[in-house]
Amino acid sequence: MHRDHAEAVHEHDRGLSHDLPVLARRRMIRLMAGAGLVPLVGCTSDEGSAAAGSSAKGTSPAASAECATIPDETAGPFPGDGSNGVNVLKESGVVRSDITRSFGDSAGGTAEGVPLTLTLTVVDAASGCGTPKKGAAVYVWHCDRDGDYSLYSEGVTEENWLRGVQEADDKGQVTFRSVFPGCYQGRWPHIHFEVYGSLADATAATSVTGISQLAFPEDVCETVYATDGYESSVRNLSGLSLDTDGVFSDGHDRQLANVKGGVTEGYTATLTVPV
Repeated sequence: MHRDHAEAVHEHDRGLSHDLPVLARRRMIRLMAGAGLVPLVGCTSDEGSAAAGSSAKGTSPAASAECATIPDETAGPFPGDGSNGVNVLKESGVVRSDITRSFGDSAGGTAEGVPLTLTLTVVDAASGCGTPKKGAAVYVWHCDRDGDYSLYSEGVTEENWLRGVQEADDKGQVTFRSVFPGCYQGRWPHIHFEVYGSLADATAATSVTGISQLAFPEDVCETVYATDGYESSVRNLSGLSLDTDGVFSDGHDRQLANVKGGVTEGYTATLTVPV
C-alpha cells in the first residue's frame, strides 16, 4: 500500500469516535441549512443463508431480527463528495449502475477483481421499515483490489472508478455492478455509502441524510483473497477482526452484508437500510 494512503487511513479512517469533530461540523452545516441529519437504521436481508461456497461463519443474522439503529459512520478520508476536496458527485456520468469503469475526462481505466453485485434496499424507518423509499438516492464508493481509492491514492488519482450514484426504484432498491474490494492495512473490508433524499440532492452533494459502511463476512473475504490479485489483502486481513475494527466494533451485525455466490460467477451482497 502506498505510504500516503496508509498515513491517511491511520489518521482519518479509524471510526466515529476519532472523526467526531468532523462529523459534528458537518451536522452543524446541515442543521444551518435546515436539513438535520437523520440517523440510519439497518435491517438484515431476508436472505439468511450462508454464502454459496462458504461456511455459515460471519453471515448476516436471521431476517426475524428487529430493525435497529446502526452507527452513522465516518465517510473516511476518501469520500469524493466534496467534503474532503475532491467532488465527483457533480460530474456528468456519476449516476450509473456499473461502477467498475472510470467516466468523463478521467483516465478511462477499469478496476479489476472478483465481480460483485451490490444491492441496497432503502426503506422508511418511520413506517416500521415496511415502506420503500422510492426516489431516494445512494452514493457508494470503495477501494480497489489493491486497497487504493480512485481520485486520491497514488497512481489512480486520474481514475474515478468504484464510485457511483443510483436512484431507488419502486422497491427502494439501488444496484451497483462492481468488484470485491481489497483489504488495506488497519481496516476491515468494507463499502462506504451515503443516502440522500433525492437524486437531485445527491448530484448536488447536499442534504445527505445518512452516512454508513457495509461490512463483508470473514469467510467470503478469505475465499476471495485467495485468488490472483488480492495477495496484499491476505496479509492485511490476517491481523484484523470485525470486533476490533475501528468502525464495526460497536455494532457490525446491522452492517454485515448478506453475501452469496463464488469467485467464478461472482458474488451478490445485499443489505436493507431504513432511513
